[in-house]
Amino acid sequence: MSLKPKKKLITYLNILDQPIKFNPFVFNRTFLLWAILGLIGGLIAGIYWIFLEFLTHQIAYFDGWLVIPSMAICGFLAGIIIHVIGDPGEIHLIVDNIRFNNGKLNPKNNPSMILSSLLCVGSGGSLGPEAPLVQVTGSTGTWLGKVFRLKGEELRSLSIAGMASGFTALFGAPLGGSLFSLEILHHKHAVEYYKAIIPALVASSFSYIIFAIIIHLGLGAVWDLPSYEYSGTFDFGLAVLFAMAATAIGWSFIYCTKVFKFLFEKKPIPIYIKTLIGGILLGVISYYLPITRYFGHHEINELFTQNFSFTLLLSILLFKIIAISITVTSGWRGGFIIPLFFVGATLGLLIHRLFPSTNLTLAIISCMAGINACVTRTPMSTTILLATLTGFSYFIPILFASLTGYFFAPKIPFIRSQMAN
Repeated sequence: MSLKPKKKLITYLNILDQPIKFNPFVFNRTFLLWAILGLIGGLIAGIYWIFLEFLTHQIAYFDGWLVIPSMAICGFLAGIIIHVIGDPGEIHLIVDNIRFNNGKLNPKNNPSMILSSLLCVGSGGSLGPEAPLVQVTGSTGTWLGKVFRLKGEELRSLSIAGMASGFTALFGAPLGGSLFSLEILHHKHAVEYYKAIIPALVASSFSYIIFAIIIHLGLGAVWDLPSYEYSGTFDFGLAVLFAMAATAIGWSFIYCTKVFKFLFEKKPIPIYIKTLIGGILLGVISYYLPITRYFGHHEINELFTQNFSFTLLLSILLFKIIAISITVTSGWRGGFIIPLFFVGATLGLLIHRLFPSTNLTLAIISCMAGINACVTRTPMSTTILLATLTGFSYFIPILFASLTGYFFAPKIPFIRSQMAN
């Protein structure tokens, strides 16, 4: 027998001689770490939401024509904060850090992101608080991992779990928020990140509990869609058709964003001038179409309750797309997931006006799923999030619509394309 097999045999015998350690529980120290991160994430999200609600109500007193100077001033102040404290970056930088920087998210940019996003979202910009929350809670995960001296995949998983806790706090869907934090990374080998699914689920669950306690969040749908009755397998085909229409709108939004990105970057100007110009333009749109103001969390229900004419709905659709594009490209901070849901809901209402025999709820839910999956490339989490937020119990039509938006999406994801000049 050669020396190498002898060494292997000795190694195996040593392993067999070691005493068996019995652990009756699956969880260990890392479980407690994920839980602590979720508690911290929920606390951060709850405090952020309280300040956002307060600021939103204070700025809302400036209505009518005063909305123009109020949004302009808020945009200017947000630009000053970014100029003085530092650029907090955009969501694509988070994606790059998770992929190429060993999952490390720098918390030093959090003060700038928190203050600037509060002004941008609270004053009525067409971006939501999901991106700021994801950056802050994700970097908190990185910080916690460094405190406990984690490295490699453990540190990356903790950062992703932090991101998931931020998503979950806003959407109130632990499973959807966890999947979103993985799918948003847009990696061709995305299965690699599913090592973080359990940490993300644990952190999301604890984050949801704390956030619900702080803001008195209840269980149930957020958006009140009319009741839906399944009428046969043909509904799946309709869901695909509606999603294809929404995908076309998604492409229009992407090209609209490219146009405004070119205009805002044609000449180098200070960030506070860009945010000032963006605030003026957004104020003008909000003055003529008040429902396009804000990111759409409450305005989606207003769409369903108000009897808007076809022409007005079409105007809302077009100018909401323009408002989101301006907000994204002018330096305002926030996320575009819920604003895209608003656009999809508006399109669904328009389709129902054109074809009254179609089921209204199916048209709305399919368009919401199609446009979001097209732009964000997140079909699984989009399906779960919409089912949770709308109370839509028929899961399969949403999945068909989400997959349609995903497979007809641009080859380069929208988040990645934002990096191109």
